[in-house]
Amino acid sequence: MARAIMKIGTTLQLRSQSGRKAIRQLIKNREVLSFREADSSDEAFLREMLYHSLYVPDGEQPFERSIVDQPEIAKYVVSWGRPGDLGVIALDAPKEQEVGAAWMRLFSSTDPGFGFVDSDIPELAIAVLPGHRGSGVGSALLQQLFKRASSSYDAVSLSVSLANPALRLYERSGFQHVEVHGDSLTMLKRFQ
Repeated sequence: MARAIMKIGTTLQLRSQSGRKAIRQLIKNREVLSFREADSSDEAFLREMLYHSLYVPDGEQPFERSIVDQPEIAKYVVSWGRPGDLGVIALDAPKEQEVGAAWMRLFSSTDPGFGFVDSDIPELAIAVLPGHRGSGVGSALLQQLFKRASSSYDAVSLSVSLANPALRLYERSGFQHVEVHGDSLTMLKRFQ
């Protein structure tokens, strides 16, 4: 199982400005993370992260947990580990406790995801547990996932609410605006 560890005091070579900023934020907040690839045994955790990935505006009631059982949402994690699935789990290294995940999955034009662009371009989902948000974990997850994905895919897409603060993270990570659908935005990041 592939594993990457980011520890305070370790020299890391980072290619992007956002990656360096994420590491500085992790160090500032004393986060020490390790990363591992998601496999079929992670489906339950990815389902939990799927729930946390759903944007709820400030002051509004959260969704019922059963929302992740709806087919149009559940399809992001059901039968995790099928061909083309790629994901990374972030762990609080000292505790070996899962704190977030970023994953991508291919969809077809006959059963597209919310951020569907093409059947050869996987769609991204990402979430960080509430107590670990704002500390660079999301940026670090994206960096780890993109490093793995760039050898298999030309691009990755996503859908995000225009009001979601994570939109800025995606823009900093190189995603470009593709199309607006109501209050959601489809974005695309090319690896080449």
